[in-house]
Amino acid sequence: MYDIAIVGLGPAGAALARLLAGKYKVAAVDQKGPARGFEKPCGGLLAPDAQKALARLGLTLPKSLLAEPQIFSVRTIDLAAGLTRWYQRFYLNLDRAKFDQWMIEQIPESATVELDSRCAKIERIEGGFRVHYRRGGEEKQLECRTLVGADGANSIVRRTFFPNKKIRSYVAVQQWFQDQNPNPFYSCVFDNKATDCYSWSICKDGYFIFGGAYPPKDCRRRFEDQKRALESRGFRFGAPVKTEACQVLRPKNWRQFCIGGKGVFLLGEAAGFISPSSLEGVSWALNSAMALAEALDSPEPRRSYSLFTLGMRLRLTAKLLKCPAMYQPALRRLVLRSGLQALDLLDGQEEGE
Repeated sequence: MYDIAIVGLGPAGAALARLLAGKYKVAAVDQKGPARGFEKPCGGLLAPDAQKALARLGLTLPKSLLAEPQIFSVRTIDLAAGLTRWYQRFYLNLDRAKFDQWMIEQIPESATVELDSRCAKIERIEGGFRVHYRRGGEEKQLECRTLVGADGANSIVRRTFFPNKKIRSYVAVQQWFQDQNPNPFYSCVFDNKATDCYSWSICKDGYFIFGGAYPPKDCRRRFEDQKRALESRGFRFGAPVKTEACQVLRPKNWRQFCIGGKGVFLLGEAAGFISPSSLEGVSWALNSAMALAEALDSPEPRRSYSLFTLGMRLRLTAKLLKCPAMYQPALRRLVLRSGLQALDLLDGQEEGE
């Protein structure tokens, strides 16, 4: 019987396991490992808020996690309007698979970590929970008093214990290509014909990555149509090296957040903690882990966790107010045409993009 079991070891689960190990008897289950690596579509850009959260955790990134090149501007494109602007950004370009593995490596040995393990079922038992998982073709299980779901958009923990807590979702589709673009760039693409969310691209260690978040219906067709439209804007794709896809959440109101209850806690994207404007989730994952670690030390963990994440939920709700300026076509075009906060590139710097 463990004190706490964590399902999922993305940034949220790994950070929490690191903070709790030694103080509690902790077990964690995650499907990643040598046999099954990181497979989630992600541009791998670490935003300033995530950098700040890592600093609060006392973590410093080794150089081996960084990818090349480091890019300090984003090319913002409105396809339908034919508008392009450049904006300064302070992201770190990193290898997301290596980052997640590094986060897991920070967990002390006092915690039990089961990798290459897919959670199959969770049930409530007297005094806690039983987690059933498969590892190497073998059926295994563990028991715990407190259960934490840090298992992302399609969280089995949330689906099992809070089935009515639905969060607006999209399908993220992403492909990797050998980079044929003459100048490396990072882009943010708005195309209401394909999606009411957005798409992205990034050059990384000799590859060109393009992906987007699309409504589930006809998501692959939307993705391919958008690629063809961007080729006319100078994007160079070629034959894909690999294709990735997964569900991604995008909360649309306060009621869609779910932090848990009755011995169950949710972290990161499983709780709905992801920016509705940018889909950035690492900072919210790390901050929710810190909030829960502190709450579990209090006499009333559920109440404390609700209090400690109140500011997060308010900030995420406030980001919904920002969405019309980004995703409503008329307002977005007004912002882009204004040139507010946009960079003025030197003559000739946009050629060959």
